[in-house]
Amino acid sequence: MQINVHKSVCEINTNQWDELINHSSTASFFQTKECYDFYASLSFMQAFVFGVSENDKLVGVLCGYVIADGNFVKRYFSRRAIVPGGVLIDANISDKALQTLLDYAKNELSHKAIYIEIRNYNDYSAFRPVFEKAGFAYQPHLNFHVPTPSVETALNQLSSSKRRQIKLSFKAGATIGLADTSEDIKQFYDLLEELYRNKVRTPLFPNEFFYKLAALRSGRIFVVKFKEKVIGGIACVLFDKNTVYEWFVCGDDGLEKNLYPSVLATWAGIEYAATNGFERFDFMGAGKPEENYGVRDFKSKFGGELVEHGRFLYICKPLLYTLGKFIVQKVKRAK
Repeated sequence: MQINVHKSVCEINTNQWDELINHSSTASFFQTKECYDFYASLSFMQAFVFGVSENDKLVGVLCGYVIADGNFVKRYFSRRAIVPGGVLIDANISDKALQTLLDYAKNELSHKAIYIEIRNYNDYSAFRPVFEKAGFAYQPHLNFHVPTPSVETALNQLSSSKRRQIKLSFKAGATIGLADTSEDIKQFYDLLEELYRNKVRTPLFPNEFFYKLAALRSGRIFVVKFKEKVIGGIACVLFDKNTVYEWFVCGDDGLEKNLYPSVLATWAGIEYAATNGFERFDFMGAGKPEENYGVRDFKSKFGGELVEHGRFLYICKPLLYTLGKFIVQKVKRAK
């Protein structure tokens, strides 16, 4: 058996890449060439993609980005390689080929990042032993998948309180629509930035990300408006006729009685999935099982199935990882 590693995008056969996307049980938007090209177009991150072939057939693709935040010191301690969606894997890949891909990724990224985090949006239980053998520790992480066979089904799956809040919001005069102007995107980003600064307290991508996402073939930003002002929104990406992913969402809740912009924004993504023939809406994460997480409670009201596909973590530089984690948590608490 001949195993070959593809070290860059130009070494990967795009026809075989598309074929693997079409047949792999672990396929997602985040392992497509469109997503890689999107990452590569952004000035604040460094995109990477590696592949592995067996006997000239592409059987694995690992795509993501390296990013860091803040001033020089914080950037040094926050360098990380993120692989959203998990690794794209052929059902018949050999353990040796998968380990070869993971080992290459480790060696290549260890020079640039303190850790590598693979965020799974599909079931990787069959491949978990190979990941762990390659040094990637499994970390439980929850998510919600909302079935979207029809708008009626999606609406009936909601909790009675969420259905009521949607009805009241529309009755109060709120609307949902695509962000079709740069001003819509700007107002959405300003709300999101305020949320991340005051409540989430984790770094948010620069606004460049959202303008370019809205221009993607598979990108959608929906905004909630009230009196011609954006009061909420959701940034989504689409995968074939399979999944709509919620990447970012926000709402200026409490603005006025009977207005629930966060609920409407979330519903906008679910309704789009149901209206356009997608199988499900993916919340892209609901926290760690052992931690209380208010956002999980919010997401649980939209009728999704709670799944636990976890993450894989490889620590390239253990000392810097421990020190960096301490510094980042200290800065977060001080805000």
